[in-house]
Amino acid sequence: MTAISEIIKNGIVFDIKNWGNAQIGIGNLSENIDHLFALLQQRDIDYLLVGDLALLSYVDGRNTQDIDLILSQKDLTSLPELTIADQNQNFVRATFDNLQVDILLTQNTLFKYIAKNCITSRQFGDLTVRCVTVEGLLILKLYALPSLYRQNKFDRASIYENDILLLLLKYPTELQPIWKLLQKHLLPSDINEIQEITADIQKRIQRFRSR
Repeated sequence: MTAISEIIKNGIVFDIKNWGNAQIGIGNLSENIDHLFALLQQRDIDYLLVGDLALLSYVDGRNTQDIDLILSQKDLTSLPELTIADQNQNFVRATFDNLQVDILLTQNTLFKYIAKNCITSRQFGDLTVRCVTVEGLLILKLYALPSLYRQNKFDRASIYENDILLLLLKYPTELQPIWKLLQKHLLPSDINEIQEITADIQKRIQRFRSR
C-alpha cells in the first residue's frame, strides 16, 4: 500500500482547485504525517483511522487530502499540537501544521462502538496503523447517508453510495447485523431508506457478476 504522505500529496496536487497555486503547502507534509503517527504511538492514544484513507486500503478510490480519526475527548486533549478550527458534540475539524485532520469523537456511541469493535491493522508504506475494518466503514457510510440526503448533499451521498458498492463488491458482507446496530442510532425512516439504498446496490452488484 502507498504511503499516507504520497496519497495526500497526490490528493492536493491533482485537485483542480489547487492548480496554479504555489502555496498549496506540501513541502513538509511527509514529516508532519510521520510526526503525528509517532505522537499517537508515543502517547499510547487509542486512535482509529477511518474515512477515505482507510477506504483506500481496501478498494481503489478517489484522492483524499486529509486524515480522519476516531478519538476520545480525553485523547484529543493529549494532542495539543492540533489546532482546532471547529468542534461540536460529534466532530472536530483541526490542523496539524499544514495537515488537515478530521476527528470523530467517541462521545457519539456509534463511533465509540466502532473504535472498540471494528479494529484491524493496515500497512501504508513502512507504517502500520490501527485502521477500521470493512464492516466499520460500511456502518459509518450508511450512518451518514440519511443526514446527507436531508441536507441535500446529493453529490456527497452518491460518492458514499459508490464507496459502499465497491466495498460490498470486493468484500461481500451480511447487512442484517449492520441494520440492527444502526436501529439504535437512526430513525425508523432512516433505516428504511438505507435498506432501500443497499437493496439497489446489491441489485447492481448482481448485474456486474452476471456479466
